[in-house]
Amino acid sequence: MHNKAERLKKAKPIAPSSADEALGGRLPPGQTLTAKFPILHEGEVPRYDMEKWRLTVDGEVEEALELTYEDVLALPTSRIECDIHCVTRWSKFDTEWEGVLFKDLLSRIKLKPEARYVMFHADPDYETNVPLSDLLMDNVMLAYRYAGEPLTDKHGWPLRTIVPHRYFWKSAKWVRRIEFMKEDRPGFWERNGFHNEADPFEDQRFSGEALPIPEDEWTRKEFD
Repeated sequence: MHNKAERLKKAKPIAPSSADEALGGRLPPGQTLTAKFPILHEGEVPRYDMEKWRLTVDGEVEEALELTYEDVLALPTSRIECDIHCVTRWSKFDTEWEGVLFKDLLSRIKLKPEARYVMFHADPDYETNVPLSDLLMDNVMLAYRYAGEPLTDKHGWPLRTIVPHRYFWKSAKWVRRIEFMKEDRPGFWERNGFHNEADPFEDQRFSGEALPIPEDEWTRKEFD
């Protein structure tokens, strides 16, 4: 699975589109709008004993935290509506999420002054890095509900991150640990050919030459 970036780079380019202009600039370059919600992940969908499930917060903090799922649910609840954009070229508008804003979680953590980056660790053996400053926006959250219903297993239940202004691989499913870091460190896909910043509107898909991804890559996946 580590050659995903190389496989996508070699694919046939999609035809240019003016759809983003018609949609008021909401659709990033090279993306296709869909009403579906494709299901993409590597590895098996994890199964949990929620009595044993924990969310760990550590790294550059004065005191590490370990939260049960009930602890997470007891944090202030927020709802957001946002567009999401996958590196495999699909975008979905007006998605609705419910959970804990990252900045609300942050208010309960005593960060060390050196903390500037965050690594989200998730099952199975996944991690992705995001600058701390990126996570202070009003639409970045730890989500446990989608479209008014609890997350399904395949969409990241019991807890996932939503970082909508980055390609969707930065929004980790099945998150289990939040590590605050002094220095940036590449995550799983960032080590395997994908761009460290992942801004969809800058077309930041790959860490090397920006070669195209096939238009129909995502259509061959399972979806809701």
